Amino acid sequence: MGAYSGTWGPHRAMGTPQGLEGSRGDTGTHSGPWGLQKGFGDFMGATGDREAPIGAWGPLQRHWRPCKVTATAQRRKGPHRGTPKPFCHPQPKEKTSECPRPWGQGEAVTVLGGVALTLCHVPHPPECPPIGLESHRIEDDQMLASSMLRHGLGAQRGRLNMQAGANEDDFFDGAWCAEDDSRAHWLEVDTRRTTKFTGVITQGRDSQIQGVVGVALGTRCHPRVSPPQMFYGNVDKDTPVLTEFPEPVVARYIRIYPQTWNGSLCLRLEVLGCPLSTISSYYSQQNEVTSADNLDFRHHSYKDMRQLMKVVNEECPTITRIYNIGKSSRGLKIYAMEISDNPGEHETGEPEFRYTAGLHGNEVLGRELLLLLMQFLCKEYQDGNPRVRSLVTETRIHLVPSLNPDGYELAREAGSELGNWALGHWTEEGYDLFENFPDLASPLWAAEERKLVPHRFPSHHIPVPQHYLEEDATVAVETRAIMAWMEKNPFVLGANLQGGEKLVSYPFDAARPPSETPAAPRPPDDYEDDNPEVHETPDHAIFRWLAISYASAHLTMTETFRGGCHTQDMTDSMGIVQGAKWHPRAGSMNDFSYLHTNCLELSVYLGCDKFPHESELQQEWENNKESLLTFMEQVHRGIKGLVTDQQGEPIANATIVVGGINHNVKTASGGDYWRILNPGEYRVSARAEGYNPSVKTCSVFYDIGATQCNFVLSRSNWKRIREIMAMNGNRPIRRIVPGRPMTPRERLRLRQRLRRTQPRSPAPQPGRAPQGRALAAPAPVPSTRFCYTNKPSCIGSSAASLLPAAAGPAPGQLRGSVR
Repeated sequence: MGAYSGTWGPHRAMGTPQGLEGSRGDTGTHSGPWGLQKGFGDFMGATGDREAPIGAWGPLQRHWRPCKVTATAQRRKGPHRGTPKPFCHPQPKEKTSECPRPWGQGEAVTVLGGVALTLCHVPHPPECPPIGLESHRIEDDQMLASSMLRHGLGAQRGRLNMQAGANEDDFFDGAWCAEDDSRAHWLEVDTRRTTKFTGVITQGRDSQIQGVVGVALGTRCHPRVSPPQMFYGNVDKDTPVLTEFPEPVVARYIRIYPQTWNGSLCLRLEVLGCPLSTISSYYSQQNEVTSADNLDFRHHSYKDMRQLMKVVNEECPTITRIYNIGKSSRGLKIYAMEISDNPGEHETGEPEFRYTAGLHGNEVLGRELLLLLMQFLCKEYQDGNPRVRSLVTETRIHLVPSLNPDGYELAREAGSELGNWALGHWTEEGYDLFENFPDLASPLWAAEERKLVPHRFPSHHIPVPQHYLEEDATVAVETRAIMAWMEKNPFVLGANLQGGEKLVSYPFDAARPPSETPAAPRPPDDYEDDNPEVHETPDHAIFRWLAISYASAHLTMTETFRGGCHTQDMTDSMGIVQGAKWHPRAGSMNDFSYLHTNCLELSVYLGCDKFPHESELQQEWENNKESLLTFMEQVHRGIKGLVTDQQGEPIANATIVVGGINHNVKTASGGDYWRILNPGEYRVSARAEGYNPSVKTCSVFYDIGATQCNFVLSRSNWKRIREIMAMNGNRPIRRIVPGRPMTPRERLRLRQRLRRTQPRSPAPQPGRAPQGRALAAPAPVPSTRFCYTNKPSCIGSSAASLLPAAAGPAPGQLRGSVR
């Protein structure tokens, strides 16, 4: 068997065979369609402990020539940055004819790897985008295979970056796998139009060290078959490998014939191609979406993003402001843009809204959508669009396109389609920002189990645990900056834009542990989940309304007939799901925002492809434009108002309580508040320390526009009561309802207490007053007041009377009574 030289990556790969120009291997039996003995042979994993030749060439009496254009190297960090050199099949001696059909005439099948390839030659081809396997623009029924190991490993699973289920026994898996180890198996894609193919991206099987190592490349022109070519596959299961064809291929179908593999025959791929404008593809092009907005549809680096925001600010200086909320671990500023008619300050009565993106650096569609939204709002405001003008003048909007700029720069270096599923997902320090917030749901549920809520443990504005605030806590610097920003501004509504799926997720994201003392079960409603670990928020119905407002306005999010991106549809054909039901996790940004601040936050997953090609940005903008505007308008749904005292001064930090919803909000520094509610009639109360509560009935209607519900609070005597309690050792007090008579035991306790606390004095003689005093008739005392005979001051309340806990009435000692 011939010897090998050369290396590829951390292990030996297919180098230059000895005797390339005329020699052959020493021994071996011919096998394989292109004269390979073992194809690419025994593949060692990326962490293989021993070196072994990838394969050996069979005893062929043929000459080999290097390909003019070879497969590009894997774009990843590692010891190898060169380009591997695959080898082409020897050309036949006879002259081959050109393809008999020009572009646009007929449909010839291209065979890739196999691969079905060159139909008609195009010199110096332009770069073609992906045809849409990862983004699911290619439907499941456009992917065919010669066989499959099982349905969960069928042809529709052979998409680039397809993810397996979270559990080992999940039905769906992360690749297409053939039923046996035969080189005759193939995977085919039907583009349904004449397409110029320029390359292919291959990837191994997710969750398994399995993948195609080598693929044969051949072409077929009707009626003649041209010689095949060979190109490399993968050296691991995650890193995508791009192969650019020596010459473009024009066809409708493209077919892959894997030749060598590690473990089982499994494959994920994406195909690069440009659709051609022909009569046969005319009707397919009618469904394509293009944007009429004159915006900058391209990917922006950190420097480009900053420059674009500066341009928007210069174009609309009266309604925009650029600021930063902090820095990343590498020192990059996290920029934000404020859009308002009075940027730079909070206006009383104006709600604050936020869109954030880039929590995971490799999920870039949200980043580009927010940059497009900045441009759109600026241009439409200047053009007098009434909808945009109303939104800008009545709302303070904050847009943060990149919360994880370090991760984005890492993903951008690999490029679209060539960064694997996780490259750039985490911060420079290795944190997942979305799950790096304090877990406030677990202590809340523990307090509920002990019946401590709401008297001893709050159900809202739960404080951050002290250990989380320590300097050595496992908290990203980006997370600390986001938390400080959320606490500084009175946000009412927000959404974080992510990728990898197409749905809207709402709290709770955390799964509640089983209760030790479960309540009596009740049949769940149609929209509820019967999983006891899925715990709904008190605002569950409101969250569903908000999620549906985004999903229903999206052009494709509710089209779930094709299922989810990676598993079955979890949204019940509505495009929305509770986070704990879909992907449970503790310490999410959404749960923290809900339990620590006034803001209702959701996660919008924009699409299956985390890093879509630049050519898809126009269509994605049109898919999401109406949703982005509609969701912002929901901040004006519910009730709003001011809480002031009797002198008209605003009361900050007052609590707004809505009857039937065990989650309250607090007023901002100007005494203003906003509470998002579904249409209906609500009993609402406002409470503040040192003031008597006020209660109103407020109605919410279906039309956009919050109902004004103001409160004026009068001062109470609770401050004086606390002073008296402090004088008596802060003993607990007991509230006595007016009109309820004291029990004999209560009277006895009060009599004993008064005897111990009051000095004894000689009783006056009948008919005579003490020296220097005259008897006076007892003055009438209201039934809701009481006082002691030896004290001139009284304590009273218009609602109830407060007595010491161990008190009881004593005859002759009370001037007033409680009936």
